Amino acid sequence: MLCFTRTSFSTIRPLSIKTKLLRSCFYRGFATADENTPKKPKATTALRRSAAASIPIRSNPTPTRSSIQTVFTLATAQKYLLSRLRSSNSLSGQILHEAFWFPNWKQGEVFVFGNGSIVCWGLGEKEACTFEKEVLGTFPGFQVAPLKEPETEELEFVTDQTEDTRLQGDLIILGKTTQDALPSNLPSMVFPRETLLARYAFSQALSRSTALSSLEVSLDDYLSSMTHLPHALEETGKPGMNRKALIKKLGQLMKFRQGLNLNRENFSDIPDFYWTEPELERYFKSMSDALEIKLRTDSVNDKITYAAEAQSVLRQLLTESSSHNLELIIIALIAVEVIIALIRDGPELWDMLKGDSERKAH
Repeated sequence: MLCFTRTSFSTIRPLSIKTKLLRSCFYRGFATADENTPKKPKATTALRRSAAASIPIRSNPTPTRSSIQTVFTLATAQKYLLSRLRSSNSLSGQILHEAFWFPNWKQGEVFVFGNGSIVCWGLGEKEACTFEKEVLGTFPGFQVAPLKEPETEELEFVTDQTEDTRLQGDLIILGKTTQDALPSNLPSMVFPRETLLARYAFSQALSRSTALSSLEVSLDDYLSSMTHLPHALEETGKPGMNRKALIKKLGQLMKFRQGLNLNRENFSDIPDFYWTEPELERYFKSMSDALEIKLRTDSVNDKITYAAEAQSVLRQLLTESSSHNLELIIIALIAVEVIIALIRDGPELWDMLKGDSERKAH
């Protein structure tokens, strides 16, 4: 999870990112930093490398430029059932492509996406949590597979009609666009109508990043639960897990991969909407690249592949162990059958052998 908030015009502070090692498997873990300890972004992240590009905008306000505001993303579940919102007549929102859009909620704007994330423009963490509780929380069954801990992303933006709409460094600039795909009969909204679809494109990329963060955390927890298996195999020569438990773990891995690659809202494909909107596609891809979504998706796939291969080896060992035990049982059964036969027919066979010996002697 990358969480950025402005402390000055030239300083950004993220949550810390830890690197963990699971035997020969490298994976990313996320830990919450002390709120009172100033942190710097990890040097290898794209947003950190380009953060200095936003300094000219931050340090040189103009009469046409708004104050710097927050765009906050919150993920609370693996999936939202947007159909529950569509069927409600009490909400001041509407469907906007793949999101449910609230154009004016407490002087802010909210996009709700089906991947379990909400993106709030002009609202902070407190307001986003309030929206999730007071609006989304009133619909039973709306959240599918709620997360143990919410995942967040935080960036900043300004509006300036003299600038081109773009992502500059770690700052979103909402300005001039050449869009002609705006829906008709739009309600009044907090932010400029002309940049609505730009905000939507940036929001969709942000929502994907936050949903991916939740998957990364779940996968890290899963890998942590498997760390004892290589050690048990090394120390005892046994997998340390029975066949049924191992198959369950393999099922969890398949579920991770399905959520990452096969669901309608995956992390690799560009949504169909952008195929005919190159400008919006550029906004979407610029944010996706800045948040390293493709790199992180490939990393998660690599972790899943490693874990699946390791579990395949363990399952093969269990199969061989079961085959060996079955062979021992068969040998034992044969031995028991031989003993029973000797007990039952032994005297008769002895008499026959003894009689044959006496006849040969005479």
